[in-house]
Amino acid sequence: MTRVKEFNLPDLGEGLTEGEILKWLVGEGDTITLNQPIVEVETAKAAVEIPAKWAGKVTKIFHPEGTMVEVGQPIIAIDTDPGAGDLPAPSAASLAAVEVAGDAPVEPGLIGGPAPGGRTAVLVGYGPKTTVAKRRPRAESASAPVQRPPVVPHEPATPPAPAPEPPTAPAPAAVPRNGAVLAKPPVRKLARDLGVDLADIEGTGPSGSITRDDVLGAKSAPPAAAARVPGEREERIPVKGVRKLTAENMVASAFTAPHVTEFLTVDVTRSMKALERLKGMPGWTDVRVSPLLMAAKAVLLALRRHPMVNSTWAGDEIVVKRYVNLGIAAATQRGLIVPNIKDAQELTTRELADAMTALVGTAREGKTPPADMTGGTFTITSVGVFGVDSGTPILPPGESAILAFGAVREQPWVHKGKIKIRQVTTLGLSFDHRVIDGELGSKFLRDIGVFLQDPEGALLAWD
Repeated sequence: MTRVKEFNLPDLGEGLTEGEILKWLVGEGDTITLNQPIVEVETAKAAVEIPAKWAGKVTKIFHPEGTMVEVGQPIIAIDTDPGAGDLPAPSAASLAAVEVAGDAPVEPGLIGGPAPGGRTAVLVGYGPKTTVAKRRPRAESASAPVQRPPVVPHEPATPPAPAPEPPTAPAPAAVPRNGAVLAKPPVRKLARDLGVDLADIEGTGPSGSITRDDVLGAKSAPPAAAARVPGEREERIPVKGVRKLTAENMVASAFTAPHVTEFLTVDVTRSMKALERLKGMPGWTDVRVSPLLMAAKAVLLALRRHPMVNSTWAGDEIVVKRYVNLGIAAATQRGLIVPNIKDAQELTTRELADAMTALVGTAREGKTPPADMTGGTFTITSVGVFGVDSGTPILPPGESAILAFGAVREQPWVHKGKIKIRQVTTLGLSFDHRVIDGELGSKFLRDIGVFLQDPEGALLAWD
């Protein structure tokens, strides 16, 4: 078995088919250890670090940073026994055998050979060939003489009259490609992302193929005077990764589930006072608490009273979840993600606060694992942190309700028959009308408001 092993991009989450290489943590020639992080990859759900599957020496990195790679394609080659000496160079005979390979078996792991999962190892961007490879005829040139039929010795040959030489014409500046552009799939993907037309680029790679540097050079080069290009006041942002998945999910949800949104404005003065008391209690001095914690606690108690809200529409049945994976929408540099706290209904208020702090911190660092972004049952989006009063949130796929928690503001409010300055917020609840009718949605939203108006009283009444 070969000592150089190719490490393929693994499946990093449910339904993911590709990932973008954000940053290589090792380089060719580096010696690495087992499980050492070697590359940071962004999928449609998160950015994750991938550990090394073997210890050894990096012999080749197949894709530069910024390349989209399909799951199952090789990303790095590792010499698992670098102490055994230099790798033997392939002989000319073996290279020729590869070029005209027929039915002979190919070693596992090599191009055309068997790969894990019953697949066939292939070149990046190309499927396995089902026919026997053939040599391409060589083009006639000065460096490759043309072999002609031998002259029979016993038959005298009469030398033909010399043909007149054709008039010389200047060589064309560039050979037309007739629409056939030579470029590898990663280069084509880069060109699409940058808005560069490959037909306008003169390739500098082998056989005139277009390289990554050619595309980057064309993007940075000043446009021709006669060309019409977007002005400098425009910016093109590739839609990929988290942003792409979010867009697909939101479109699918908006045009699949019949959304209904209800609003409720609540006096949360007592909740804000309860938070201040909580901060001064023993064991809470270093805990990060915010109005979002009160909203999360209110949601968990309301879901316990109205379990139908915590369910999924499954076509011919409704699946009611007896657990709550509480999603908290978080804005990151790569886009909006919704990680969730597993079995949040089992947590104490202190445990819930710690879980929310860890969840938001991990999301902002871009380290949220894909497992934390699957299986959500109910989501809270805190638009109030941006100074927004409320909104009509779109349901995450598979969930039946989502709560928008608005900004807490001091406003004039009628309290005990008098107009006073109170702390007020607006709640927005969107729900799937196939699962939740108007009565259930209204009662659920009302109970959230009741808790936020008087958290101590609600705990005593509902316990």
